[in-house]
Amino acid sequence: MKSLAPHDRPREKLERLGPSGLGDNELLALILGHGFRSTSAIEVANRVLEVVRGVHGLTRQSQADLRRLKGVGAAKASQILAAVELGRRTLVREPDRRVQLGSPRDVASYLLPSYGARRVEQFGIVLLDTKHRVLRTALLSIGTLDASLVHPREVFREAAGGGAAAIVLFHNHPSGDPTPSGEDVALTARLVEAGQLMGIEVIDHLVLADARYCSFKEMGRL
Repeated sequence: MKSLAPHDRPREKLERLGPSGLGDNELLALILGHGFRSTSAIEVANRVLEVVRGVHGLTRQSQADLRRLKGVGAAKASQILAAVELGRRTLVREPDRRVQLGSPRDVASYLLPSYGARRVEQFGIVLLDTKHRVLRTALLSIGTLDASLVHPREVFREAAGGGAAAIVLFHNHPSGDPTPSGEDVALTARLVEAGQLMGIEVIDHLVLADARYCSFKEMGRL
């Protein structure tokens, strides 16, 4: 970044304007620290953001994906992933706060920062008390969601063991499309029926995809 005038270099610019005064490429350049050979960190950052299609694309990259990009080795890939995960964690509500989920939008706001951009399909439940306040979140399946592998017994053992009065089902679609599949619909019906027998209400099932979601409750399917 020596080719830039001192006041235009990302670090000096951040000191002068604060982090909100920097562009995505400048923030990424600071994370990278330096470029390689005759290529500046800004140029590497520009190339990375172009390939991943913007800063939100960084949330979908693995270490191997980033290392394939010119100018990004193992160390820089780790720095990028650490920064993305740290940013994600700042959006997650503090676990000791009893967050009340009064609507599907509330549930989506609670879950999307943690699970919306995951590259692998994950299925879990949010355990709620009688006032629909969050007790905790439990992941029950990681990998391709197969309704035959998500057994009501495991779901409600977790819910009952955690003292839940109600639960919200959720899983993510790495494809970026939150539209429920036929298997999603069938799984939801099975778990709703099991919940009725157990006395633990299934109040919604959210399908998450990047920053979007589909709610079975909003669609009138619950």
